[in-house]
Amino acid sequence: MTSKKSATGTRLLGGLASIILVCVILAALNIIAGNLRLRKDMTEEKLYSLSDGTRQILGNLESDINLKFFFNSSSREMPPFLKDFAGRIEDLLAEYSLASHGRITIEKYDPQPDSDDEDTALRYGIAGQPMGMVGPSLYLGLAAVSGDTEATMPLIDPRTENLVEYNITRLIYRLANPERPKVGVLSTLPVLGSSTPQFMSPQGKITQKPWASFQEIRKNNELVEVPLNTTSIDRDLSTLILVHPKGLSDATLLAIDQFVLRGGKLLALLDPFSITEIENSQAMSLGQAPPPSDISKLLTAWDVKSDPSKVVADMAAATRVNAGNGQAQGNPMWMLFRANSINQDDILTSGLEQLMLPFAGVFSAHSTDSVTVTPLITTSTDSSEVSTMTAQLGPQMLKREFKSTGVGLHPAIRVTGKFRTAFPQGINIPAPPSENSQTAPAPQKIMPGLTEGESTVILIGDTDMFADRFCLQEMNFLGFQGFQPINDNVSLLANIVEQLSGSPELIGIRSRGKFERPFTRVLAMEQKARQKWQASEDELTQKLQAAQKRMNDLQAQKDPQQKLIMSPAQKVAIANFQKEEATIKKQLKAVRKSLRKEIDELGLMLKVINIGLIPLLVGLIGIAYGIMRKTAR
Repeated sequence: MTSKKSATGTRLLGGLASIILVCVILAALNIIAGNLRLRKDMTEEKLYSLSDGTRQILGNLESDINLKFFFNSSSREMPPFLKDFAGRIEDLLAEYSLASHGRITIEKYDPQPDSDDEDTALRYGIAGQPMGMVGPSLYLGLAAVSGDTEATMPLIDPRTENLVEYNITRLIYRLANPERPKVGVLSTLPVLGSSTPQFMSPQGKITQKPWASFQEIRKNNELVEVPLNTTSIDRDLSTLILVHPKGLSDATLLAIDQFVLRGGKLLALLDPFSITEIENSQAMSLGQAPPPSDISKLLTAWDVKSDPSKVVADMAAATRVNAGNGQAQGNPMWMLFRANSINQDDILTSGLEQLMLPFAGVFSAHSTDSVTVTPLITTSTDSSEVSTMTAQLGPQMLKREFKSTGVGLHPAIRVTGKFRTAFPQGINIPAPPSENSQTAPAPQKIMPGLTEGESTVILIGDTDMFADRFCLQEMNFLGFQGFQPINDNVSLLANIVEQLSGSPELIGIRSRGKFERPFTRVLAMEQKARQKWQASEDELTQKLQAAQKRMNDLQAQKDPQQKLIMSPAQKVAIANFQKEEATIKKQLKAVRKSLRKEIDELGLMLKVINIGLIPLLVGLIGIAYGIMRKTAR
């Protein structure tokens, strides 16, 4: 009896020891797995993975960087969506730390009122943003510190979540590379200001202010003016901006050609019909427009086609402008592109909602084995190129001559890859005259130093879009002059220069996808249902309007002295009208009811699938598996 009790006790102790051992093993496995951070990003757009460009920048870091993340997560009134957003930012920062192999460390702060963390946030320039009259202030920012160098994102905007990775990577890159890039500007327009303008006032010369859009990019870059007759471009320049280039000599074009081939980044703003130049010149008073931009020799070498004598007209992007006599009319050559015409998958244009391009040109190019062509702006299919002469005659003339091409055209593109020189045979330049010779000396032949090279070129068919009156509204507040953007034109220019003048890896960082995934299939089905019934509703509405018009005609035919007296014929007509009106309204109600019914049926079908069908399928699979196992035995 005693031996049986002893055996039972031994089994119990052994079982208890086994349970304890299993718990210890599970705890150890959890600790090991937590430190290993084994993970797999299963999202379609790789929302939780860093881009290759970011990984390259992190791999090249030479000094340690401390990222300080500020978010007052313990505030009770903090909305849940902000807590979820902050959690995703923390996960993303953890990816940065892992990818940097120890170069980046993360610190988290919870700035509560009158706390040390709040003092730390304020010291780095991260101030609380009020969320309401009595609610808490929101602290949601990031500070990066490397030695004595600091950089700050005062507010991480949840509305631009798809740009978070780019903004954080740019912050890290600027911290690791504090020297401001040098950007060259070669322009026939006074974008950097001018003390010797081309026009005069009765008082004498007028100093033109620099364009506000270029003042904005000057904040992060050192802008260097490049002469129009330059024959070489400094190697210190990382980026060159051409603004309405025309009349350039072959020597200047060769300098630009060689700049691109040695890896310099180029932004060319080409304009077939520059309103800004017309306003600042006397050419139109002589009955002719100034000549268009022209770098055709370079474009031909890059396999890019563009007709400088034509502008694009887009009926879907027409903007209502002043037509005189206090009237406004839609002008399809004065285009306002919205998000559906702007490439939302490219980091340059992702998040931009409105771009205004008046009288712009377009480009045609195709990707090859050596270059990749990315459209940045695309017109609607109801667009076409028209001559600048037609453009000058106004939208009425355009509408008579307009013929849609049926395809989207591209006012802005990016070309990346290997470029060929535009001057493989070299160029001839006049030799300086000799005092001792009566015959003109033979021209000098200059051969290109490079015949091909890797680079990035961005082409935009307009310059006016970055002039002040087309992108900004001047504001006066308490005597201080300021500017308020009226579209995203300035943001586009800043994005382009920021990327071209920065690290090559920054250019390739993709825009992060959206974390909110709508039921696109359901939305498409709802849209189809609405379209199905919309035609019937429109037809019935037209019948109702026709019936009402007939009623009004009857009333108008009455004798003014007999307005309150109806003839038998009028009584019959009114009765018929009222009957028809009631019938039509009843039919309209039935149409709307049918629309709601079909949409409700879609929702019900999804509920049945999610709540009933899926569990039923899982159950049937389990039963089938059980039967198969039993049969196998």
